[in-house]
Amino acid sequence: MNDPRPIVRRFTGPEAHELYILCRPDGTARPALQAEALYRAVASLLADEGASPENVVCEAVYFRDIQSDGDAVIGARARVLGEAIRSSGAVTTLVQQPPLDERISLEVAVLALVPRRSTAGGVARDVRVESRCECPGCSRVRARLVHVADWTSAYTGNIYGLGGNAFDEAYDMFVSAEVLLEAAGMTFGDVVRTWIYVRDIERDYAALNRARREFLRQRGIDLLPASTGVGGGLLPERHNFSINLYAARSPRPMEIGRMSAPSLNEAPDYGADFSRGLKVVEANRVALYVSGTASVDEAGRTVHPGDFVAQVDRMLMNISSLLAAQDASFRNVVSAVTYVKYPKDGARLRSLFRDRGFGGFPTVLVEAPLCRADLLCETEVVAALPLSQATTP
Repeated sequence: MNDPRPIVRRFTGPEAHELYILCRPDGTARPALQAEALYRAVASLLADEGASPENVVCEAVYFRDIQSDGDAVIGARARVLGEAIRSSGAVTTLVQQPPLDERISLEVAVLALVPRRSTAGGVARDVRVESRCECPGCSRVRARLVHVADWTSAYTGNIYGLGGNAFDEAYDMFVSAEVLLEAAGMTFGDVVRTWIYVRDIERDYAALNRARREFLRQRGIDLLPASTGVGGGLLPERHNFSINLYAARSPRPMEIGRMSAPSLNEAPDYGADFSRGLKVVEANRVALYVSGTASVDEAGRTVHPGDFVAQVDRMLMNISSLLAAQDASFRNVVSAVTYVKYPKDGARLRSLFRDRGFGGFPTVLVEAPLCRADLLCETEVVAALPLSQATTP
């Protein structure tokens, strides 16, 4: 069921080589040893590509049991990658979303950036702000700024909020993200993509949506980021929400447009304030950031409740339609995450992907509670196109 070999997608633009790595351990050892083997594989693969851990910009770690294994995995990462990873400043997102293969304790998705020439940039720096929370998770909160040509990107790991109820905590999470962005010389209006993890999504998703809507309304943000909002366990036990984000700024006018498809309505119509996707003309590529997408129709309704196969097909059709509107397809996808409500559907999902022609689809496969009780699966993707396609509608 599990394939221990890394899945790698490469994209080369005029300024940099981009490497998207998905790595799974072989599942034959305890979590710390799985993590050591995984990070050795990542380091070896980077070396094969003419890169090193210093080129890693960001990573996401998906845990089976974050409370039991979080510190051990962080320690294993440090032992294997050593000073190289510390000097790189790569930001890390940690979330409990169990891999669908029951034998493995974690999966890791990595983005590395290798400038093609010294003048291309790649100069990076950390941005930190003093946290109002003293938990270990909040002590790691920071942004990583990466400069490529005239383009500045900000990547973060987990950002948390404080509050006495769900609305207040979710709202404060957005404020905390805003404070970090301001320290980086940006605003929340520069945010292109967000990932939001909710410890108890059935209980707190409505409060999250109210807090997000109020925050964006107060800031006057009309171009909504692409986003994923799913259930996920968090390492700091005191927090119920976490956000990580990607933001971008350039001195030249930025070309950013909403992605849409006739098979889907707009998410704000049913109270979730995000774009179905954003097309962004960056310094090195045209990026398509497709939000978490499920079996939803043009009226925003869940379709095929209880039918996993039909929901997968509708999900893939919706994503295909969003990509096709930008003259793209799944062949252009460089990274993805697929969230499945019930782990028993994992083997069937892999078979469906193979049967539908997506056998090499570069996706993380994890278990996660979704934003609606009747949704069984959801996928997000990032696609990369050459800059020659910048004028595609």
